[in-house]
Amino acid sequence: MKIYIAGHRGMVGGAILRQLQARKDAGADLTLITRTSAELDLTDQAAVRDFFQAERPDQVILAAAKVGGIVANNSYPAQFIYENLMIECNVIHQAYAAGVTRLLQLGSSCIYPKLAEQPMREDALLTGVLEPTNEPYAIAKIAGIKLCESYNRQYGTDYRSVMPTNLYGPGDNFHPENSHVLPALLRRFHTAAREGAAEVVVWGSGKPMREFLHVDDMAAASLFVMELDKAVYDRETEPMLSHINVGSGTDVTIRELAETVAEVTGFRGRIAFDASKPDGTPRKLMDVSRLARLGWRAAIELQQGIQGTYDWFLAQDADRLRAK
Repeated sequence: MKIYIAGHRGMVGGAILRQLQARKDAGADLTLITRTSAELDLTDQAAVRDFFQAERPDQVILAAAKVGGIVANNSYPAQFIYENLMIECNVIHQAYAAGVTRLLQLGSSCIYPKLAEQPMREDALLTGVLEPTNEPYAIAKIAGIKLCESYNRQYGTDYRSVMPTNLYGPGDNFHPENSHVLPALLRRFHTAAREGAAEVVVWGSGKPMREFLHVDDMAAASLFVMELDKAVYDRETEPMLSHINVGSGTDVTIRELAETVAEVTGFRGRIAFDASKPDGTPRKLMDVSRLARLGWRAAIELQQGIQGTYDWFLAQDADRLRAK
């Protein structure tokens, strides 16, 4: 079995690669194909065509994407919609042209309307207006789902899509401006704890609720969905509503999240909330009943996962210091 993992240096792609490599090390007959962005520009149609014609993988996991937090999405909307559309179009079409019958595309929970009923079911797709700040990215991810479904309908392929909730874990982006809420809080509380700060200010009221899933759980769920028998997958989905939500099924308030991060990082000061700053959507929780019926549930508890992520972050800092 030859499997191409697109985006293997990203957080999710890296976790999927680690799990597949572990299977290979245990004796599974696998050939794992990867390319860095320097080796293969997935927005280059000709380059992607030549790669697929040369490698001829049996299966494809499409975890490559241009991703970022609210600031990045709001600052670079043209790049987010263009690059993600090009990646999806090139990889999905050239996979089909090279005879790949099974492909898994990873999306995002931002595909759902801003005011979708909670928890968000798969059938909420295309039922309302999207969150304006990340609409371009969401449109691209919706297009990826519809590309997979359309190729399945016309060409008889078996291309599937999974939509994760907020992910975190080893390999996350801890950039002070472009990161998501959990790594941003980890970095901020880490710095405050090391500097002995008396207070950390968190944007918003602390009342919004968010769901988080460890990237190792996401990788396990992705491979689970990828390997489902087609008859089982088809029984739980519809031809034009085929994507599957992946999440923990539980959520916490931003206040509870901040308190957990403070405990993990050793911050003993005061946590303040600046209610003059925007809260965003009051709640974002995925309905994961479809995936549960298929037989998969998340295994990593939030505090355990945050601790492991912080340990990874500290190890990266130590590595950087040794390299200097």
